[in-house]
Parts: sequence; C-alpha cells; structure tokens
Amino acid sequence: MKKFRKVLDGLSSSSPGGVASPSCGSAAGTPTAHAPTPQDIHVQETLVSENFQICKTVRHGFPYQPTCLAFDPVQKILAIGSRTGGIRILGRPGVDCYSQHESGAAVLQLQFLINEGALVTACADDTLHLWNLRQRRPAILHSLKFNRERITFCHLPFQSKWLYVGTERGNTHIVNIESFVLSGYVIMWNKAIELATKAHPGPVVHLSDSPKDEGKLLIGFESGTVVQWDLRSKKVDFRIYYDEAIHSVSWHHEGKQFMCSHSDGSLTMWNLRNTARPIQITYPHGKILKDGRKESCKPILKVEYKTSRNSSEPYVIFSGGLSYDKSGGRRPTLTIMHGKAITVLEMDHPIVEFLVLCDTPYSNEVQDPYAVVVLLEKDFIVVDLTQSNFPIFENPYPMDIHESPVTCTAYFAECPPDIIPILYSIGAKQKKTGYSHKEWPVSGGTWTLGSQTYPEIIVTGHADGTVKFWDASAITLQMLYKLKTSKVFEKPKAGEGRAGELVEEDPYAIQMVSWCPHSRLFCVVGISAHVILYRFSKHDANTQIVSLEVRLQFDSEDVISPSEAENNPCFSDPSSPQPPGSPGSGTQDSLPCLKVKSRPVRMPPGYQAEMVVQLQWVDGEPPQQITSLDINSAYGLLAFGNCNGLTVVDFLQKTILMCMGTLDLYGAADPYQRLTRSPRKNRQSTSDFCMRGLSHFYSDSKKRIRTSYQSLTELSDNQVSMDMERSKSPTSESRENSFSRSRSSSVSSIDRDTKESVTTLQFGESYGRKGDALPTACLWVGTSLGVVLLLPISIPTEEEERMEEPITMGPSGTVLMLKGSVLRFAFLDCGGALIQSPYEVWRDPNGPEDPDRPRRRKLINFSPSSSQEACGDGHLAVVCSEKQAKVILMPTQAVLFTHNITESSFLLRADVVSVCNSVCLACFCANGHIMTLSLPSLRPLMDINYLPLTDLRIARTFVFTNGGQALYLSSPTEIQRLTYSQEMTDNLQDMLGELFTPIETPEAQNKGFLKGFFGGNAQTFDREELFGEAAAGKASRSLAQHIPGPMGLENMKAAAGGVVGDLARARIALDQRGERLGELEERTALMMNSAETFSTHAHQVMLKHKDKKWYQL
Repeated sequence: MKKFRKVLDGLSSSSPGGVASPSCGSAAGTPTAHAPTPQDIHVQETLVSENFQICKTVRHGFPYQPTCLAFDPVQKILAIGSRTGGIRILGRPGVDCYSQHESGAAVLQLQFLINEGALVTACADDTLHLWNLRQRRPAILHSLKFNRERITFCHLPFQSKWLYVGTERGNTHIVNIESFVLSGYVIMWNKAIELATKAHPGPVVHLSDSPKDEGKLLIGFESGTVVQWDLRSKKVDFRIYYDEAIHSVSWHHEGKQFMCSHSDGSLTMWNLRNTARPIQITYPHGKILKDGRKESCKPILKVEYKTSRNSSEPYVIFSGGLSYDKSGGRRPTLTIMHGKAITVLEMDHPIVEFLVLCDTPYSNEVQDPYAVVVLLEKDFIVVDLTQSNFPIFENPYPMDIHESPVTCTAYFAECPPDIIPILYSIGAKQKKTGYSHKEWPVSGGTWTLGSQTYPEIIVTGHADGTVKFWDASAITLQMLYKLKTSKVFEKPKAGEGRAGELVEEDPYAIQMVSWCPHSRLFCVVGISAHVILYRFSKHDANTQIVSLEVRLQFDSEDVISPSEAENNPCFSDPSSPQPPGSPGSGTQDSLPCLKVKSRPVRMPPGYQAEMVVQLQWVDGEPPQQITSLDINSAYGLLAFGNCNGLTVVDFLQKTILMCMGTLDLYGAADPYQRLTRSPRKNRQSTSDFCMRGLSHFYSDSKKRIRTSYQSLTELSDNQVSMDMERSKSPTSESRENSFSRSRSSSVSSIDRDTKESVTTLQFGESYGRKGDALPTACLWVGTSLGVVLLLPISIPTEEEERMEEPITMGPSGTVLMLKGSVLRFAFLDCGGALIQSPYEVWRDPNGPEDPDRPRRRKLINFSPSSSQEACGDGHLAVVCSEKQAKVILMPTQAVLFTHNITESSFLLRADVVSVCNSVCLACFCANGHIMTLSLPSLRPLMDINYLPLTDLRIARTFVFTNGGQALYLSSPTEIQRLTYSQEMTDNLQDMLGELFTPIETPEAQNKGFLKGFFGGNAQTFDREELFGEAAAGKASRSLAQHIPGPMGLENMKAAAGGVVGDLARARIALDQRGERLGELEERTALMMNSAETFSTHAHQVMLKHKDKKWYQL
C-alpha cells in the first residue's frame, strides 16, 4: 500500500503530457541513483490518459459451438446462435456483428421479426430476449424469464406481434412482442389431447399456423402426437397419433397437407381430409431386407417441404435418415429430393441446422426455394438450388480461420500500400473453382469504407504447418494468401523419422513468425525445432533449398548464486569462446526431426523457401523448442534461441555465424557467478517437454502428444505439481502454462536446475560498447533470468565483400538486469521517436536481369545519429520484462527510467506501438489487465481489467499493433479484435455496418377470384381479440417475469433521433398508458361492484318496509 501511495504522489506531482526528463520524482520514472542524469534528454510527451479506452471492435471467424440459425427473407440478413450465448448477425461483406448474452446461456432458437429490425432469442435458461437491430450495436429491449416451465420451441407468424412458445410440459403460451408480457391465453396439454389418453404427449417440438387459416395452430409433441388447435373456438380440430417420435413438421403452402420427420428415419405425409392415417410413408435411405424387414435408419432431424413455380414437383430437403449400416463409414448428409431425383450431399462435419431460403415471406404462397443454408459444427455453407448439380456459393466471410487450429498470430498495421494488392493477386490463383456463379444470397445491411483506413495484415500460423495472410483493413477480414510450409520437407514414411516419435499428428505446426513487409522476407519457426526462410517472388522458380543443421545441446548445469547488486552488473569484453558443438558434428543420431527435400523444388509465385535451419538430436534427446526469433534483411542475418543457447545464421552466405550456449554469452561477466559441472549421471530426459503439444487447440479431439505440462484446470488445482513442473522445464514453458500463478522476483528463488532461455532477440543500430562513438549493427539478447546482453556485429559495407568476407560478432558483456523474463526491445531517438530496424528494399530474386544495370542491394538504414540532429548522438533503448520496464541511454548504458509494472502477476505480451502520432508501451498481463505506459518516462496512462479469466489460447495469441489495435483468439475458431485508442472508439460507429435497411414489405400475391371464392385464400383473424388482456385476461405473475433491457432508458436515449428512438418512446408511452388504463379499469370495476352492492341492499330494505305504515317504521 505504501508503494501504491508513492506512485500516486509521484503521478500527482508530474503533469501528464509534460516534458519527460530523468529528474521526474515519480515511481513511474525514477532515475537510478548511481547513474548520471543526461541533461540533454527532454522529450515532450503528448499522450495522456484521455487518449486511451478499451473497446471491442469486431469478431472474425466461424461462431464457436453453433446451436441455431435464422434468416430474414426481406432484409436478407442471417443470425447464428452459439452454446456460449453469442449471436453472430451476417449480411453483405462488411456487415458482421457479434453480440453476447450476459448470462452466457446457450441460444436454443432464433426468430426474426421479419422486416422489423428485431430478433427474438430463446436461451437455455428459459429466457426470451428481444434484440433491437436498428442500431449498429444490437441491444436487448426486453427479456421474459419463465420460472416454472422450460422453453422447447418458439414460432412467430409473419407480420404478427404474438409469439407462440412451447414448453417441456407440453403447454403453449403466447407472448406479446411489443410489451413482452404473457397473454392469459394458454393451450394446456391436457386439453390438446384426448381425455382417454393417459400418457403425457411430451414436450412441444413444433408450432406453426396453417397457411390456409391463421386461426389454426399446429402443435407437434415429441411422442408422435400432432394436434391442430382452433384458436377461436379453443378446441381441437383433429389429432394425429404416430408410433415414432416427431422431430419436425413442414406445411405445403396450400395448407391442405403437411410432412413430418421421425426418429426411425421415415417421412410421413398427412392430408387434412383424412387424419386417421398418413397418405404416404417413406424411408428415403432405408431398404427392405430379404426377410421383409426394413433397415433401421437414423432419425431425420429436420425436413423442409417447399413448392416451386418452375416445377410441378416439390422439393423435400432433410438432414439425417441414413441407415445404421451405411452411416458407419459415411459422413453427415443433406438430402435433396426433387421428383424422382435424390441428391445426397456429404458434409465434412455434423449438421447443426439448415434453412431453405425462399423468395417470399408469406407461407401461403408458392415458396420457390433458391438456396439452402447449412450450419455445420465447424463450417457454414450455402447450396445453390437453382442449378441441377447443386454447387455451393463462395463464402465471403472468413469462416475457415480454424481450417487447421491456429497456433500463433501476428498483426501488422500501416503496412506498405503495395503489399496487399500483390498478395491478393498471387493468392487469387490458389482459390478453388466450381462455385456457383450467382451472387451471395445473404446480402442485407449496408457498409461503407471508413475514412480512417490504412493497410493492415493479420498472419496466422496453424497446426498443419500452413500460414495464412489476411487483409484486415477497415475492420474486415479477407483471405489474401496461403503458404504451406510442409512442402519443404519429405513426407515421413511410416515408422521413420524422429518427428513421428514426438508429435504424431502435427510435426509442422507453426510456433512463431517474423515478417518484414518492406523487404518481404518471411521466417517461420516450427514445433520440430526448425526455421524456414522465405523470399517473395512474382515468378515461379526451380530452387534448391539450402539445409543447415545446428547442434545446440549443452550438458552444463547452471549453479546459480544470487548477485548482490541486481542493477550493477559487471561489464567486460570477452573474446568469443569456441562453441562446444560445431554444426553437423556429433554422434550417429545427430539428425534433425524432419528431412528437407534434397532435389530442386518447383515453386509457384509467392513466398518461396530459400533456406531451412534445423536443430539436431543429441545423445538420444530431441532438440529443445525455439523460444525467440528475429531476422534483418539489411544485415542478412537470422537469429534464434532456445533454453540451451543462441544461433546466428548468415542467410546471404548460407553459413552458421554463431552457435553458443547461453552461459558462454556471459564469458567472465556472469552476474550469477555460475560454474559448470560435469553432466548428471541420471539426468532426466527432456524429450517429455521438448514438444509443446497442441491439444488445447482441439476442443473435441483426443490427441496423444508427448508433453509434460498439464491442462489449465490441473494447473489451477494442483499447485505442487505445477511448481515441480517449473523446476523441470524451461522458464518460458513454465510461463506459458502457469500464468495464473504469481512469481517471485528475487534471484534467490530461481531453481538451481533451471535453464536460462533466450526469450527475445532484436537486431538494430546501436552502440555495442560504452566507449563507442558511432552506432553499429548489434544484436540485443534477452534471457529468461532478466539479463540483457549486447552483441556488436561487424558487417562489410561493400556488396561484393558482404557476399565473400566473413562477419564477426561476439558478446560485449551484460548491459542490465530486470525482474522476470525479458519480453521486448525497442529503440527511440533522443526526441522520443521510434527508430525502425534497417531493411533491404524488396527486389524480385527471380526477375529478369538488365545487363546494363546490374542488380544491387538497396538498404534503408535508420541510424540513431541520422534520425536526429538537435539532440546529438545516442539513443534510448526500451526494455520490458515480465515484471518491469526500463529505459536506458546508449552508449552510456545509464538507466533513465524504471517502472515496476506488476508485483502479483506477470506480463504475457508487451509491444512498443505508435498511437496518436506518438509512441507508448502496451502490455497485457496474466491477470487480464491491459496497460499502457508513456515513453520514455514510463508513466502509467491506462490500466483496465479487460479479461478476468485468461486462458492459454489467449495468452499465446494476444498481440498489439500500431494505431491502438490488438487481437487475440477468443475461441478456437474466432479472432477478436479490439482497440485501446479513444479516437478509434469514437469513430467505431462509422466503421461498423448497418444491419437494418428500410425496405417495403412485399405485397401478398393476388390469387384471383376463383381461388378466393373456393376458399383458397388464407383466412385472417384478429389475434388481439383473442390474446389481448380484454379477452384472455392476465397471465399468472409467477409463470414468467418481465425484465427490462440491461441498458433501460440509456439504451432508448442512445437510439434517440431515429426511427428506433421514436418507436421506443412510443412503446414506452403505450406501456405507461396501458398501465394507467389498467389501474383505472380496476378502480372502475371496484366502484361498479360497490354500487351494485349498495343497490342490492337498498332494494332489500325497500321490500322489507314496503307495506308498513310510517308509524310502524
């Protein structure tokens, strides 16, 4: 508490947005006592707390665990409900909205108020919700909670304000959509069935009004009973009893017959003239066996019976119904029966629900179906019914993010403007063919390109080794290009290869990516301890892939004794020691996990593999996983590290430049004064925790991947085993799998057998030693023990010498130490501007050469000395670890500012990003907090508890980018984007699409005189007369509870000024007027009763004394 008060005191003493100097008296920017304070560092900071605000922007991908589907045929928008209480509403490309029920209860059913801009949801907690879709962010207007009965089915007739609700008890209730209160009109199950029937008919599974007469309600019970209820006379017209359970019912548009689907795989057709028995019973996929019996079939879960103008034969579309003998080896199916033609469409995943899209919203007109929307467990497709081969439409939404589980993400804002068109042109050649030539049928809503748009790209790595590039500009997401990294390797044969012993199903899974959009260099790290370097080319090529193998396995054990002064490490310049293991050497088992193709490989235009670097097995133990990566196109260098050490590769000369253990990077300047010991005799094999499994990305599959970490529930329940695991595995592994646990920041608590991992790497122009006058190429190295090392690099300047002369580099000693693992490096000039890393301008490696103009490398160098003139030489280095952040001045290595970010938790992600024409440090903490700190003073600007429950998926995929944006994988199938910028939050409404568009409701068709004369037209009736309070009375208050929308009047005010606001105010006024009228009516009734009582008593008194004289009274 004292520390917190000191921070507040310091913050109050320093003005926000003021001049940042090392003399600020706040804990957020306390100058280190022993370090001299440079007087020339005065940065005018412009960012203040008012510049930051957390807000979710948009969610991309397939809705996780979908449950139901609905479609508005007039507005042409579609809604999908999920098991976690989410709703996705989709329209034309760009119209994509996500809303969430606060209760988190599964959405059982969705019902659009067709062309009204509203949606009714029925949830598993027996609550109905009315959503307003006439605003860019849908909101709940009313809720109705059923207390005594469970909701099983809902039906809302077109242009009706009365919703029929079926329950598990078999009763049917009626809800007024406008006031969202129950009507007193109830259809009880015991009145719907015959009195002689002793068994309960079961829950209501179907409700629909007759297309011929809206006053007739068809009620289907699970047991097989179907009842037509006359709403006017409140009695049953007919009852149907069938031996098999009913799953769905579908009317013919004329209202004279209907079809039922049953649990035995049969379809029954019923005619209203004779309801004693079905006029037709069919088993579409069941055959008659030799002994006369029929094959047992799976249930037909849903059937749609639709008529068409172009054909006298109706469409019968259903899911399921396969025989049990066939279904064992077959996938889920959707069957389309049109006349005698039967088409069976096999699906890759189980069918959740399907809808047939028709031209008309009226149920009593010829339906003319044109498409079928099929919602699968992990996919979403639309089938074109207008073509005989039933092709599917090309899906404009990014529903295939989870085609293979996402294992890593990267987010790049403000990319070069030419990168998206060129990736799209290359990726267009990868698209599948055979789609329907018609336009996407879900075309509702409106969306316009916002004014504040800039090129954004999201990169996702997947478990099968694929990498996908997505255009994320203007809060949309479109696939650009797909790269398959597995094509670099030979397919492992059964029983061969080390990879199969470790990761049986995902040896190519992507762990991290590094991409330079300017030079178009791309680098991936795979789970089998391999690194692949790609170059971009517009031309195809036959290329021999260079393969390098590295032995990076050291037997030393680290004996750690805490150093007295954490912030005073000794500095020295030791010469580079000889690596204990040279590349390619070792025992007979010194082989990599995968085998690179040795023959020349033909590569199409796009990203083409140039080089593969793999770590070898050593002494029967697999290589440790790679924990850090960086690449620099200007230097021609690639660096990666793991818990054993660091490797630097010269990818221009295709040589290993450095292969050094982490301990050897210190030389004699080890701040922990560790000693090497002989190898342990009974050293435990590290193969158990070499390969981090990917099973947590598969929600339903049971993969057997060798891994030592436990599930999240096990980690939270068993702290002892978690600590034991941490002592065995590298610190980075412990961090990723036990982030809910607080850590000790003292060095003395580090386990004696803990290996020191290289956790982050950064190439850049800096000062390798204190005495350097000019900046040179350097590699910054951060470790899991919080140590920052600096390796100066000597690179030949001439291009000819660069390709022939060797590069020299070596450690220059420890720069500083922090609490916790080092996460991020960034460099600022003395004016506070961000210094970009040098890069090489892209040139096509396979392009035609001009003999008159030889091709030369064009380098762009952002040297600290060239980026500033007034401030002199030097630059600022920002270093952030799991616990704290520091800003140091180079080349003096003086610590200017220090800020302890968290004590009870630790950071999972930290990035230096540009926001509002300035820069800040954005952090995501394991306890769910998102924080921003000013630079260079490290003054806290924002601290919001955004994600209270952080899981492993979010921890691995959360990433910040420029422009105040971030993203993470909210579920195995969805990417959630958010902004932490107040400016973008304010402009978000203009960037989102409109769900509702004013459209005139199509008029009903005129059926002509003869059809109307002979009863062909649908009979209309006034539901208000039957269901209104005047006729039906009030429902029991204990049956259901009305709940106003969570935002109440605030929501109404937000909608003010538009149609929604007028309707909302009118609805509130009507509700209030209705309540007053109800109270007046009750008082009037009491007065009438009182008057009648008085009149009766007066009449009795008059009769008693009528014949008496006045003196007898």
